[in-house]
Amino acid sequence: MNTREQIRVKQNKMQTSFIKISLLVCLCCDVIILRALADIGTVKAYPSPYLPTRCRGSDENQIPSDGYFAAVSEGLWDNGGACGRKYRIRCISGPSHPCKGEDIVVVVVDHCRGTSCPATMALSIKAFKVLSRFTNVQINVEYMQV
Repeated sequence: MNTREQIRVKQNKMQTSFIKISLLVCLCCDVIILRALADIGTVKAYPSPYLPTRCRGSDENQIPSDGYFAAVSEGLWDNGGACGRKYRIRCISGPSHPCKGEDIVVVVVDHCRGTSCPATMALSIKAFKVLSRFTNVQINVEYMQV
């Protein structure tokens, strides 16, 4: 290989490295921005029966087939406007280190209020088990509407 070809190979390697580093920086910025937009709240599990709900009564079709759904407290209820909204939720802490490190997307199907809802959201048992090793605790979460 002559000197000119060696220089071209080095330039190509440098350009490829620059592109990889730029993509990595963009990905990191996206993650940081998304985390900055998340809210902090608490989540509890709530057992069945799940019907009727405040959103669509006894309509079984409102319950997603994956079983990942939530009832939201007054702060998110929005006078019924929360029905059908989706939230991405990630456990960040709780008693006895409950977090599994997973996140989940749930759909709002109900309103929980008063003493029956001492958390920001109440998740179906199936959804809660994705986030926490225990179902009888209240966990701290990051959440954002998606």
